[in-house]
Amino acid sequence: MVNRRRITAALIGLLVLVLGGWLVKDVLSGGTPTSPAPSTSASAPAKGGAAVPGAESGLPVKALSALPPQATDTWKLIEKGGPYPYPRNDDVVFENREKRLPGKKSGYYHEYTVKTPGSPDRGARRLITGQAHELYYTGDHYASFVVVDPAR
Repeated sequence: MVNRRRITAALIGLLVLVLGGWLVKDVLSGGTPTSPAPSTSASAPAKGGAAVPGAESGLPVKALSALPPQATDTWKLIEKGGPYPYPRNDDVVFENREKRLPGKKSGYYHEYTVKTPGSPDRGARRLITGQAHELYYTGDHYASFVVVDPAR
């Protein structure tokens, strides 16, 4: 009788741990469907009243003019189709391995170097474009992103 109680208690404890871990994982990954989405400038309309592509991702939206001036230089190169300062590394597929951007099929995103003055290499700053005309910026080598509004 004592063995049955111990086994039952152990199974209930294990079940509680599994469910608790599942809930914690869900909350940490942003899967809290009961909490309303935070009010940010992510839904701020671009010039002309249209929504900024990528704003639905929930990432903060920043004006291109609020980023380092080198980001504007890179954006102008992207619009022209190059040439890029790092031809082997610019306009290449960005795989989104860190999963910080919305999940899309391979080849959806492309990355471009935003020069960092004084850096002996490419530095950590990048612009990422998406096939639906999204534009993202990272200043910390993919640790975090913002949606870029190139119209501002």
